[in-house]
Amino acid sequence: MRVVFRTDASLEIGTGHVMRCLTLADALVAGGATCQFICRAHPGNLADLIRQHGFTVHLLPLDGNWVLHDQSVPVHAAWLGADWQTDAEQSLHALRGMACDWLIVDHYALDKDWELALKPCSRRLMVIDDLADRVHVCDLLLDQNWHGSQTPCRYDAVLAPTVIRLLGPEYALLKSEYGQLRSLMPPRDGQVQRVLIFMGGSDPHNQTAKVLRALMVEELSGLTVDVVVGANHPDPLGLAALVSARHATILHRDLPSLAGLMARADLMISAGGATTWERMCLGLPGLVISIADNQIAIQRALAGDGYCKYLGVMCQVDMGVIIDAVRWAIRHQSELIQQSESCQKLVGGSGTIHVVKHIREISGYVFASLG
Repeated sequence: MRVVFRTDASLEIGTGHVMRCLTLADALVAGGATCQFICRAHPGNLADLIRQHGFTVHLLPLDGNWVLHDQSVPVHAAWLGADWQTDAEQSLHALRGMACDWLIVDHYALDKDWELALKPCSRRLMVIDDLADRVHVCDLLLDQNWHGSQTPCRYDAVLAPTVIRLLGPEYALLKSEYGQLRSLMPPRDGQVQRVLIFMGGSDPHNQTAKVLRALMVEELSGLTVDVVVGANHPDPLGLAALVSARHATILHRDLPSLAGLMARADLMISAGGATTWERMCLGLPGLVISIADNQIAIQRALAGDGYCKYLGVMCQVDMGVIIDAVRWAIRHQSELIQQSESCQKLVGGSGTIHVVKHIREISGYVFASLG
């Protein structure tokens, strides 16, 4: 089975789209598929990391002079770095006439127009989305997010009834190590002694430093703190200086996985991105700050149903809010235990296996029908 992914990472986009596609690609390859990636050469792209996983990357050129003029296109159209027609033409050229079995698209800037242009080169098309804000022409759609009672119906207005939909954290794209660790861990006891900080793979506004400064107050000095940043962090030297100024604080850079640190931590202070599902799979209580608009509704829904404590949008969360939230966590052991148990009930850790199973089943039907 030949699979091609169209996705991007950048300083603005972040790293989450590429990382979840890599998780899916690794699982598909383990089942015998071959995978390639098409990405644009944005500052902060992850082409080298994708190649380290053993995949071919077709890197589309970045036109530094391109400016978005058409305001009728998707809200995040500027993230593409080109108009959709150019991107479609360049993507087709990258494939050089190769017919693939699946084209998997994970990009907020692409919708039905791009998908229709690329459909002739692929037997099936899958979309990974979080927003439900644009029409798709696909065979399979995955949205691993939680929106409470609205989760099953969010895409009714933008998808044909025949599209297969995998909706909710049951299908969260997690690496296999999360499920393995989950099976080995004892139930959490709600005590907070070790805190994990991760504010996204890019953290362009350096929210990590704000969180770390909050934990430097005297009454929280007894906590052990792990700080994780990605390769695109804007001020690694300044952050390293903050880490060195605080006792029992360790800085980790560009880790391949957070699983080990999550298993050891008692509380996580994080952005509201894809690591949400990793944290929940391991039953790690969370204090969450939104660093992007698309995280707000998801985290509000999760907080409303008891799966995290949502502190708000980053521009509204100051050090005092963070300090008070950590104080609350330390004093409310039973609430953390309940949060941990609820999280693990919602996110089982087998989402990637479920998604691959659906892809295989659909592919088997297509191959049989083609004789």
